[in-house]
Amino acid sequence: MATPLSLGAQLAVNVLDAQSLLAAFGVLGVGVVMFAETGLLIGFFLPGDSLLFTAGLLCTGSGQHGVKLSLPALLVAAAVGALAGSQCGYLIGRKAGGALLARSRSARLKEGAQRAEELLDRYGHAKAIVLARFVPVVRTVLNPMAGALHVPARTFFLWQVVGGLVWSLGLTLAGYALGSSVPNVDAYLLPIIAVIVVVSLAPLALELLRSRRAAKEGARG
Repeated sequence: MATPLSLGAQLAVNVLDAQSLLAAFGVLGVGVVMFAETGLLIGFFLPGDSLLFTAGLLCTGSGQHGVKLSLPALLVAAAVGALAGSQCGYLIGRKAGGALLARSRSARLKEGAQRAEELLDRYGHAKAIVLARFVPVVRTVLNPMAGALHVPARTFFLWQVVGGLVWSLGLTLAGYALGSSVPNVDAYLLPIIAVIVVVSLAPLALELLRSRRAAKEGARG
């Protein structure tokens, strides 16, 4: 029988650490985190990008931590959690408006809300909804913001599905591909995750550069 100390150690999960979450909850944890990060404002701090990539890597069984996940089950859990969470966030925004964000004391969350609104204004609904998936915090708050700003339900659903599938399945399969080709790749997991964060911001950075160039050209003309 497990002692209280060993049970306590098993339950001591670091929600900010992808490997800790996966070791404790497996595929189910991925689905829950995807839902919370994209659907609930309290989930803005969760490690979505790194969790998806690490989970894909652990599907190969090449890691040193004794955790191996089923790739088909992982893909389903990641996609369902990401899509259901986004839709939930949108519905919360439609009903509660900006009241939830207004009551929040988190400066990071409010900054994310401002960036989300700027994305919707600058790039239009479709492009903003897809781009937001790749920006931490923004992918959490854009969904209720879209609901509060009355983005058409069909438009939101279509593009959140497109963005959600590209984001969740793309990062998971990228981790799986790297884990399949590089032995003991988890030894380099921290720098890899840092690269993922930088790459995840690339679509937004490219769009900002394009918009600035277009603005300059328009001013010259």
